[in-house]
Amino acid sequence: MLGEIKRYFRDSGWAIHVPRAAQERALKLQRVTRELSGTIGRAPSVRELAEAMGSSDEDVLDAIHAGNAYDTISIDAQRPGSDGEAGSYAETLGADDERLDLVEYSAVIAERLRSLSARDRLVLHLRFAEDMTQSEIAERIGVSQMQVSRLIRSAIAELREAAGQTWS
Repeated sequence: MLGEIKRYFRDSGWAIHVPRAAQERALKLQRVTRELSGTIGRAPSVRELAEAMGSSDEDVLDAIHAGNAYDTISIDAQRPGSDGEAGSYAETLGADDERLDLVEYSAVIAERLRSLSARDRLVLHLRFAEDMTQSEIAERIGVSQMQVSRLIRSAIAELREAAGQTWS
């Protein structure tokens, strides 16, 4: 009789189906964590838990993840501190990523960037990554500020062409 009651709670008490062995590891981990925390006076590390359980670090991490499946929250539930206005978890999911286009452009531009001359790549790096002025770049590479301006303009035009952009 006791076995049937335990099996019922084991099989239906978890919010997400977790294999029996993982459930047992998660419950053992809870017990060992409580005992070890009381003994050492702080939260134990994964390594300490693994040693106390006689298992690997990976098994402890799996048990931690399995334990998180015991109780879940609906995505329609209000987030803490949301004060009711647009505060459900669902409303934070699925938003358009405004920077997604940059990933595609970066892939296209990266190939063209490699085909630029070493000097053009250096000039672009100094201007946009190190935020140097055209005058500072000119002094560093030994050309005039006007030449740096032309180099930047032509390199950017090549990159825009690669990205399929037609900016004026």
